[in-house]
Amino acid sequence: MIFSVVELLMGGLVAAVPGWFWGGTWGALSATALAFFVHAVVLVWRIHRLDQWLSAPQLQLDPPWQGVWLEMASRIQRLLRLQEKQAALHEKRLKDFLLAIQASPNGVVLLDGDSRIEWCNDTAASHLGLDAQKDRMQHIVHLVRDPVFAKYFAQDEHSAEVIMEGRSNSVVNVKKLSVQLHAYGEGRSLLLTRDITALAQAEEMRRDFVANVSHEIRTPLTVLSGFVETLQSIPLDAAEMQQYLQLMSVQSDRMQSLVADLLTLSQLEGSQPPGVHEKVALPPLMAHIHADALALTELLASKSDGPIHHLVMDPVPEVALLGSRSELLSAVSNLVNNAIRYTPLGGRIHLQWSLTPEGAVFAVKDSGPGIAAEHLPRLSERFYRVDRSRSRETGGTGLGLAITKHVMQRHGGELRIESVLGQGATFKLCLPASRVSNRQD
Repeated sequence: MIFSVVELLMGGLVAAVPGWFWGGTWGALSATALAFFVHAVVLVWRIHRLDQWLSAPQLQLDPPWQGVWLEMASRIQRLLRLQEKQAALHEKRLKDFLLAIQASPNGVVLLDGDSRIEWCNDTAASHLGLDAQKDRMQHIVHLVRDPVFAKYFAQDEHSAEVIMEGRSNSVVNVKKLSVQLHAYGEGRSLLLTRDITALAQAEEMRRDFVANVSHEIRTPLTVLSGFVETLQSIPLDAAEMQQYLQLMSVQSDRMQSLVADLLTLSQLEGSQPPGVHEKVALPPLMAHIHADALALTELLASKSDGPIHHLVMDPVPEVALLGSRSELLSAVSNLVNNAIRYTPLGGRIHLQWSLTPEGAVFAVKDSGPGIAAEHLPRLSERFYRVDRSRSRETGGTGLGLAITKHVMQRHGGELRIESVLGQGATFKLCLPASRVSNRQD
């Protein structure tokens, strides 16, 4: 600015000197006025040129100017480059922040002052059934049509979370969501969602477990208490007393079996997985299980005065399994015993071991009544029974498949169940190749 003023004065002085020689005072004033006019025109042109340069989509680097105008252009370029770097840095930080929120296992929805969606991550979109792109700037309550959520959102206080059902494609596997609203900024809101389906299922299983254990123990205890009271208050002959004692023994055995299975489950959950140093020869193991299965079917047949089951066992491969013999014996015998208990007398039960590139597979196929599809995912839960009355008749504790599943997990394998209602069921134990050895010694 100072330079322009000095330049203007110097130009007027330079023009005034020859004007004074040519026309005296009026000549000097006229020359000075003309110099000021020319300077003003040049200044306007330079300002126009600078405006065009600044208005261009991209600033021309090193414009062909001189003097103070080139210095001004250089300073503007430096300031713009600095601002561009800062803007790029802020944009990168924002992208990193959004990527971090996108990777979060919890849902995040940013709402403006009118409760419209500004942004949400994919997790929140999955939880609430939103479209992260199409639903932007839509009111959240108009999209999440849940009475529980609408009531919670309308409250003035949101210090606590609310539990609601999430969007799911399956009627059976319904999600449970924990949703909470947090205020931030100037009237904005942050909506957080968390999938608590597993926690809700675990809590439900815990309640069912406590209720089932209480029920399973209370029933034989009630019977025992009644028999003891009868023996104490009513005189009985030897035959009647023997009958009562036999019934008491059955209930006592039932409680002992239940406690033993509970202890087995506790040991399986609290101990280290078995190593691969112990070799369990498969043929002797299956011979033991087959003998026990024959004894069990003969016992059931004698009680009901019916035919025994038709047990078919394919030749057993001459291999050894690497793991705990007691656990493997328990897992295999549980499947065989279940097949015998739940297959009507005279039915067919097929036992088969097969070797595959992935490992070893043991399959138990029965000709029983089969299992409905909705029960299959829960069969390995503790105390879960398709038919409780049938389980009590056969003497099961409801823990056999839970034990089998834990044994398989500890050996790196899995329990698979296939069944069609009315067409029998197939239970498979799949062990990885790392648990199979060709040598039995």
